[in-house]
Amino acid sequence: MKQILGYALAIVAIAYVGFVGLMYAAMNRTPGEFSRFMMRVPRPLMMATPFPPMWAKARGGALQVGDAAPDFDLARQDHRERVKLSDFRGKKPVVLIFGSYT
Repeated sequence: MKQILGYALAIVAIAYVGFVGLMYAAMNRTPGEFSRFMMRVPRPLMMATPFPPMWAKARGGALQVGDAAPDFDLARQDHRERVKLSDFRGKKPVVLIFGSYT
C-alpha cells in the first residue's frame, strides 16, 4: 500500500512540475498566445502554482538603468501615420509616460 501511495505522489509531483514548466513556457509567448492558453486553465489549478514569481521572471525583461529604451512603433493619435522611437534617437529628447488615461 505504501508503495502505491509513493507512486501516486511521484506521479502527482511529476505532473505538477510539468504543468508549472508548461505554464512558464506559455508566459514567455506573446500576450495573445498566453491569454489563449490561460483561457483553458482552471482557476484553482492556476492558483496552485507560484504564478507571481514565475510571471515576474518570464516577463521582467533585462533592462538596466542607463540602457537604451527598446524600439517600438505606435500609431499617432490621429492614426494618419506611425511613429518609431528610433526615429528620435540622437535627435531630440523623448519622454515616455506609461499609464491609463481612461
